[in-house]
Amino acid sequence: MLELFNRPYPFSDDLKHNSKIIFFISLGVIVFLFFFQPFDISLLAEKEKYYLIIGFGFITFLSLSLNLLFIPSIFPKNFSSAVWKIKKEIFYNLWILSTILLGYSFYCNFLGILKFDFDMVIKLIVTAIIPISVLIIINHNKMLRLHLKLADELSKKLKENKLIQEKIIHFNSDYQKDSLAIKVSLVLFIRSANNYIEVFWKEGDLIKNQMVRCSMVNAEELLKEYKFIFKCHRSFMVNISYIERIEGNSQGYKLFFENVSFSIPVSKNFATKLQELI
Repeated sequence: MLELFNRPYPFSDDLKHNSKIIFFISLGVIVFLFFFQPFDISLLAEKEKYYLIIGFGFITFLSLSLNLLFIPSIFPKNFSSAVWKIKKEIFYNLWILSTILLGYSFYCNFLGILKFDFDMVIKLIVTAIIPISVLIIINHNKMLRLHLKLADELSKKLKENKLIQEKIIHFNSDYQKDSLAIKVSLVLFIRSANNYIEVFWKEGDLIKNQMVRCSMVNAEELLKEYKFIFKCHRSFMVNISYIERIEGNSQGYKLFFENVSFSIPVSKNFATKLQELI
């Protein structure tokens, strides 16, 4: 049983999402009190009734805003999903409920229209504890299903990427003897040379290259499905997995590869795309 309370529980730090929750819970309090009128609210005069219901809704809004928006923003590390547990979620919800009840108590005493005694507090806690518990369980199961789904999708993606890396690319030359078949994961970069392309690839610790009578356009078409092969210049396509370092100057970026004696330029038109990929 104790193990259950120590299980991770994601604290939602999405301000937009939390703002929606705060709004709808506060509105829900007003609607619930207006239509069902529990705790002898129905015995109050109409004006007093409206003051009480709207006031309770406003106090709920203030308390939730304080505890779900402002405090987590000031102490983000304390509300990180990495340290948040089910027991923390329960205690924090009880804390939120306590602040709301304290606000209700002060408000009732201020108006002097409803006796906010111990029995009233117990009734409110019992009324609130059920939806809070249900909400915690629903959120936990929802996140569990989401993480399982994401893990399954990532596993499939990893398998797909491994299969892609093992694919053989055939650079067909206008001259049959110059054709080249190579595993796509070994390609370092491709350089355009008039009516030829020069393919550089890694073979063990060696860097090899071969001229193929083929246009750069045809090479682009052949490699378009491989996102790690990136056209960084009108004359170059590179495998971003093998980039050793990037240097910048007034003209733009230059890419360097291990055991390659020259650098590869990056056109300004492709610089932003390179940043996104890396």
